[in-house]
Amino acid sequence: MKIDLTDTTASKINKALVKGRRAIGTPAVGMVLTLVIVTDEENAYDALKAANDASREHPSRTLVVIKRVSRSPRDRTQSRLDAEVRVGADAGTGETVVLRLYGEVVDHAQSVVLPLLLPDAPVVVWWPVDAPLDPAGDPLGALGQRRVTDTYSSEQPVRELTARADTYTPGDTDLSWTRITPWRSMLAAALDQVTCKVEAVEVEGEEFNPSCELLAMWLADRLDVPVKRSLSNGPGLTAVRMHTDSGPIVLDRADGSLATLSIQGQPDRAVALKRRDTAELIAEELRRLDPDDTYASALRFGVDRLNPSAPFPEAGDDGPDAKGGEGSDTEGSDAKGEPVSEAPVEGAAEAPGAQGPQESAPESLKPVPSGLSGGGKAAK
Repeated sequence: MKIDLTDTTASKINKALVKGRRAIGTPAVGMVLTLVIVTDEENAYDALKAANDASREHPSRTLVVIKRVSRSPRDRTQSRLDAEVRVGADAGTGETVVLRLYGEVVDHAQSVVLPLLLPDAPVVVWWPVDAPLDPAGDPLGALGQRRVTDTYSSEQPVRELTARADTYTPGDTDLSWTRITPWRSMLAAALDQVTCKVEAVEVEGEEFNPSCELLAMWLADRLDVPVKRSLSNGPGLTAVRMHTDSGPIVLDRADGSLATLSIQGQPDRAVALKRRDTAELIAEELRRLDPDDTYASALRFGVDRLNPSAPFPEAGDDGPDAKGGEGSDTEGSDAKGEPVSEAPVEGAAEAPGAQGPQESAPESLKPVPSGLSGGGKAAK
């Protein structure tokens, strides 16, 4: 059921909601929260569709705030509020109000939204695009216990992460962080299966994808090891390689759907890591309304602290000094210190001194506890 209201008020919208519920015989007591979506006309349809799909798991009142651009200075002085009320099958399992703001009322959207919030229910504010640099300081963001943004939609995602770290307030979150939940779960489970010490990590993914940076910052923050961020053609995250003292651990997803988990001494396993749509991401965020301390810690680690030149062994190496024997401290020298070609030399493992004691690992690669959910720093 749809009810269109032109040049209306919040009071008339509330009366239309009551009228619509009575017409279809649906009470409002089943809704668990208010979801406020702040977007533009271009992205409103996709955002509303995702919210309706998520409402099957979280029945809610969805308020879509669309700030319309006035075409002339005269129009900017004339305030108007148009609304479209949807209940029943047209609003998922909850109810939806699409608010279009014109003129000066655009700068006071919180005064329109406040009377429409469900009483005694949490409020979540979501910006699919064009989120403010300080979500908690925004008048609409101040109404919510949870504020959801998406740095992937920004023009400069990496710079946006830095701005988010500077203005972080408990309750802020990012759909770019939500996208890597299956990756974090799988990597933590992989390290729980072996007893090892992680020495270096490489995160591979497409350029301008903030999820890659967030995963790299999370690993660097939890494991306290050098993390190398490398580029690929995507889609999204493609691989994570962890060099440990017991062999490499690799989670590789080349096609964006099915990944392969490889652990030294164990058979390779296929892992479902499909790219999730927005409805699944927003539904996950609505499951918890408390501050995400893990996200805050990873975000505050800082993109600038990631080491793009962090030493990481090539595929097939056994460790940082696998290419040299005793006293080998530079790449391209043999065990006697004589220069050699960069190409692999057959039988190099049998060179004199190859079985001698190896030089100690650099300070930046000294082993630390490896569990992402265990003790020490990982237990944050």
